[in-house]
Parts: sequence; structure tokens; C-alpha cells
Amino acid sequence: MTHAQTIEPAHTRPAPTGRPGVPFGRQLRAELRKLTDTRAGKWLLIAIFAATPLVVAGVLLIADPKNLTYGQLVNYTQSPERILLPIIGILTVTSEWSQRTGLITFTLEPNRRRVLVAKLSATLVVGAMVILVGFGSAAIGNLLGIALRNGAGSWAFGVAGYRDIAVVLIVGLLQGLAYGMALLATAVAVVFFYVVPNLSNLLFSSVSGLKDLAPWLDLDNAQAPLYLHQVSGRQWLEFLTASLIWVVLPGVIGVVRVLRTEVKSS
Repeated sequence: MTHAQTIEPAHTRPAPTGRPGVPFGRQLRAELRKLTDTRAGKWLLIAIFAATPLVVAGVLLIADPKNLTYGQLVNYTQSPERILLPIIGILTVTSEWSQRTGLITFTLEPNRRRVLVAKLSATLVVGAMVILVGFGSAAIGNLLGIALRNGAGSWAFGVAGYRDIAVVLIVGLLQGLAYGMALLATAVAVVFFYVVPNLSNLLFSSVSGLKDLAPWLDLDNAQAPLYLHQVSGRQWLEFLTASLIWVVLPGVIGVVRVLRTEVKSS
């Protein structure tokens, strides 16, 4: 009589259904590095950081001493930042498609939402650095104005001044990011960013019947009170409405497009 030996099946661990994503800190550092790895991004940042002190130096040379105040210098330093900073937002997104690196990025991190959050965070970090450089350059310029040209040297600016300038610059940066996501092509996004809002401003300024609607529908008009640092509740509402049209709406369209666009290797 033989006895059959029964072998119990081994209990195997279920195969993992997914893999852990790239740690967010590492992903953020990668996105920050991308902003300086490309020739365009590197020279753009150099241009921004160089233009701000150059503007301060120019103001110190030609401005009337009574106009050499901290507030005036901030107004001058934010001008090149307002023009160039949005391009950083555009390049943050479009470089993935224009340089064909999107396939690598989305292979290493398939969750595109996490990639977009990292890009947004990297853009805001760089934007905050640029804004701080602007405020710091204005402070140094004010001290030099007092010492070298007997400038007025007023430091009156206030929390509202910092808030309003920072809001204008950050909104411009986010607008560039939104257009970059929506269009996914650097040249097209840059042209669209600078041409279309200017056409809108021209339309609302030249057509008398639309002037009352301009603060609600045109972002440049809505931002104007922020430069005076005396913004009423109604003006904040106008600014919010215009920002929804020119920043949030393109941003939503851009997010949908990034999440659904097929990434090609060639």
C-alpha cells in the first residue's frame, strides 16, 4: 500500500499592482534643474537677474534725486521682471515637447498630475527668487541713491506695496505657465502671450462702448490699481474676474491638454 504525498501549494505574495512614484522632492529638483539645463532657460534667468540691477544703475544715473525712493525703484525694477518672468512659466512646460524629453519625464513618472504640480512648484520657487532680487536691488539702489546723489531716500512702501507687486508678477508667471500648457509650443505660446493681451487692451481702450467693461475683462486694465497700492474691494473683484479669464481658463484647458496629449519620441 502506497501513500501519496500531498504537497500544499506555496502561498505566494500577490504581484504589486503599481510602483512607488518618484519622491516629490527629487522631482522638484529635477524641474528646477531643467530650467537651467537648457540654453534658453539659462540665458533667460541670466537676463532677468542681470537686468534688474542694470535698471537700478540706470535710474541712479538719470533720475532726479527727489525721485530716488524705494517705492520708485521697486516700480522700475519690476518692469523687466514683468516682461521676462512669464517666459519662464512657458518654458517650464513647452521644453518637454519642443526638446522631446516628455517621453522620458512621463515614463519615469507616469502620473502627469504630479509632474504638473512639480513644474508649478519649480516655477513659483524661481518666481519668488526673482521677486526677492527685485526688492533687494531696489533697497541697495535706495542706499546708493542717498550716498551718491543725495536722493530723497524714502522707504515708504508698506505691506500693500509688497503684496501688490508680488501678485502682479506671480499672476504673470502663472499666465505664462497656463499658455505654455495650453499651446505646448514655445514660439506660439510666447507670441500668444505678448500679442493677444495687447490686442485686447487696445480693443477695450479704443472702443468707447467697451471702456466700462475693461476692468472686468482685460487683465492689464484690472492690474492698473495694484501699481497704486490702493485697491478697493470692487477693484479686487475686477482683478479676480479678469484673472479667471486670462489665467485660470487657459490653465484649465492646458491641464486637460497635458493630461491627454500623446507624447511622441520623434
